Amino acid sequence: MSDAGTHLAMVMNAQGSAPTPERRPTPAPGRGEVLVKVNASSVNYHDMVNLSGLIWGEWPRVPMSDGAGEVAAIGPDVTDFSVGDRVMGTFHPDWHNGPPTPQVKAELPGDSGDGWLQQYRIARPTGLVATPAHLTDLEAATLPCAGVTAWNALMEAGIGPGDIVVTQGTGGVSLFAVQFARALGADVILTSSSDDKLAIGSQLGATHLINYRTNPDWEDEVRRITHRRGADLVVDLGGPATLAQSVRAARMGGTVAVIGVLTGFDVAPIPVADVMLNNIRIIGITVGSVLSFVELCDVITEGSIRPHISHVFDWTDLTEAVRVLQAGEHVGKIALSIP
Repeated sequence: MSDAGTHLAMVMNAQGSAPTPERRPTPAPGRGEVLVKVNASSVNYHDMVNLSGLIWGEWPRVPMSDGAGEVAAIGPDVTDFSVGDRVMGTFHPDWHNGPPTPQVKAELPGDSGDGWLQQYRIARPTGLVATPAHLTDLEAATLPCAGVTAWNALMEAGIGPGDIVVTQGTGGVSLFAVQFARALGADVILTSSSDDKLAIGSQLGATHLINYRTNPDWEDEVRRITHRRGADLVVDLGGPATLAQSVRAARMGGTVAVIGVLTGFDVAPIPVADVMLNNIRIIGITVGSVLSFVELCDVITEGSIRPHISHVFDWTDLTEAVRVLQAGEHVGKIALSIP
């Protein structure tokens, strides 16, 4: 699909327009830049919102925050990577380490500029991370957003051996939370409306399973499982409809990591008295720094952890990929193959 000197990109030409293939000149990397041959991307809730035209930005632009591939060329003064190295992009390429600031979070591939849904992309080495050797590019492309988000939720709560983590649903972030928490020595309580999806979560390491359709007061079940103590961390992906239950499922002094708004954007009712009396910490997570991604990759490599991918689509078949995400038909991640 690529000709000498040109490559294909999927381009949104206006707000909310469906991406269409467009042939572009393949750029040469400048000083301190690398050219990445992109082989894979993945679909996140954030990408779905972007594709709907709800995220402001310049148009036209190439969507998708996640990408993985190999270094095709390097510019002058690049020492971190060599041609042929396998790499992954990062969600916030300028957030290298430390706490978030508006400045370091300003750049976001697919939002502030062209993302990864193209055959070649220029990037700065400081915004790339080496791919764990045992992962395919499709697997690697699922990590930059969902994987780092799950990891940082665990790190913010200081999760370690013997702790208890609750995570909601069987999407990418939640199943990554299962895998990474288990790698840290924690027990995991997984909630879902599907027994079949819970079974997959169990195979990935979840130690307790709750079907919230048959147990709508699932926070009570968390209390029962933990002998009334509650969880050290609750990873809240639902948002307004689940936040109050997440607070009540956390132990005294525990953490609720607010990661998603899968139940909408309404104002969430928060049981203030429970938060105050039980010293609950509520923290928002929007992915994480480049350094945190590097640290996650060390854990992934040490534990030979592989992402769970339920669907792989051709990169041009975004409509079906987004439909599967919206319908909740996936388990774990949805990946896109880029030729």
